[in-house]
Amino acid sequence: MKSLDGIKFAEMVQMGAHHLSQNASYVDSLNVFPVPDGDTGTNMNLSMTSGAKETEVNAQKHIGKTAQSLSKGLLMGARGNSGVILSQLFRGFGKAIEKEEEIDAYRLANAFQAGVDTAYKAVMKPVEGTILTVAREAAAKAVEVAETETDIIKVVEALVAEGKKSLDRTPDLLPVLKEVGVVDSGGQGLLFVYEGFLASLKGEALPERNDASLDDLISAEHHRAQDFMSTEEIVFGYCTEIMVRLEKDKEPFDEMKFREELNVMGDSLLVVSDDEIAKVHIHSETPGAVLSAGQKYGSLIKIKVDNMREQHSAIVNDHSDSAVVPAKKKEKHPYAVVTIAMGEGIANLLRSIGASYVIEGGQTMNPSTEDIVKAVKEIEAERVLILPNNKNILMAAEQAVELLDIEAAVVPTKTIPQGMAAILAFNPEASVEDNKEGMTEAFSHVKTGQVTFAVRDTSIDGVEIRKDDYMALAEGKIILSTPKMLEAAKKVVSELVDEDSEIITILYGEDATAEQANELSSFIESHYPDAEVEIVEGKQSLYPFILSIE
Repeated sequence: MKSLDGIKFAEMVQMGAHHLSQNASYVDSLNVFPVPDGDTGTNMNLSMTSGAKETEVNAQKHIGKTAQSLSKGLLMGARGNSGVILSQLFRGFGKAIEKEEEIDAYRLANAFQAGVDTAYKAVMKPVEGTILTVAREAAAKAVEVAETETDIIKVVEALVAEGKKSLDRTPDLLPVLKEVGVVDSGGQGLLFVYEGFLASLKGEALPERNDASLDDLISAEHHRAQDFMSTEEIVFGYCTEIMVRLEKDKEPFDEMKFREELNVMGDSLLVVSDDEIAKVHIHSETPGAVLSAGQKYGSLIKIKVDNMREQHSAIVNDHSDSAVVPAKKKEKHPYAVVTIAMGEGIANLLRSIGASYVIEGGQTMNPSTEDIVKAVKEIEAERVLILPNNKNILMAAEQAVELLDIEAAVVPTKTIPQGMAAILAFNPEASVEDNKEGMTEAFSHVKTGQVTFAVRDTSIDGVEIRKDDYMALAEGKIILSTPKMLEAAKKVVSELVDEDSEIITILYGEDATAEQANELSSFIESHYPDAEVEIVEGKQSLYPFILSIE
């Protein structure tokens, strides 16, 4: 093969994304760095899937334009350190060939090299033995081979072969990998993408992974990397990610200046941007300051803050039967956010964005004052904020505050979407009262839609309701009763979503399917193309759909 066009490249992207998706859990199993920063395989998979989706929709014969679609999709969907670096690799790749109708082997190899150059510039303190090393050494070999080889397949074969060798060398560059007995997780994820590219070019089936399981890889004398440090050793405790929509009426955006400003706020910093969006990943003690820095340049359209100390403690405690780490006296946390939710998926989501403790409860299952007090005492925090997420739990939460002997307050959230918005606005540097005020202000801008069942025949606000019908609730008001679940959900969307809505999160419950959630997402995207839609399997009972509209 002497030339490559955009249609064929789009097929390569689909195959690369599929291969990574099939092996995401394996990549997760390799994610053994001391600071838990999400799951590498999951983050890379979600990032690459976003890029592949954009590429599939916008694939065209002009390879430069197809590559730009991949770059845009990756930027918007990038999650975690590994996902952001992956997006930068293909940002530089796309930039190098943006004007090309089709490319030869030499241009392809140099596009991979351009991606490496861009990714290294995006990382303030590049670490060798990671995805960056694998990308760099693989691209260098591709460029070397392309000096004399005109067959594109031969060049990509060289890219993959050297990528495998580089991946095998990563434990020699990062001691923690050698200690645990695994290769770098990000590098492995990238190699899966490259293997997919090669399989697509050759028209072959995807290669099967024959590696041993993680249990086989980690021998008896090897230990988890989290065991080599204590939670207290984590200097910058909040993995913070923001996405900023750049606006002309705000301060002119300078990526280098912004990166330097953020660099003093923490470590593991990545800043990437295009003409419309800037994306930040940083480990910081002051996520609120990171958010404020981003707001100088435009609107925050996505925020994610993970408490890595809580994550690390959970990982270590899950293996408390191990003799590797001696037991330590439990110390008080300076701050805690206690919230209430029903559904395993929703609980996990709330934890991922900063909740310290999630009490199981909600409709028909309201936790008592005692339940809330016990949860707070179990955390052993010096200060606590309680988010009920239900109007029927507000009084119990208020009573719990009166019984506590620490500084505490209730943030009066009445729905899960309100709770999500409030948690994202939490500032660990602020006082309890200031946090209560700021978090209350944050959730006041969120609209909540729900779909649930009718338990009896009745008539409310002029709506005739039949038992077992689906009811559409907009901000708590019943606006429709219908036998069709999706009809109710679409009615909620039509009532609450408008041209100013930016992010819509669909939480689907036990009585809805992923297919139905995707159908609802497609409905939203077709009617409100400027809104970003996220789908979460909430696993909540009674409510097939809960919608958050921001």
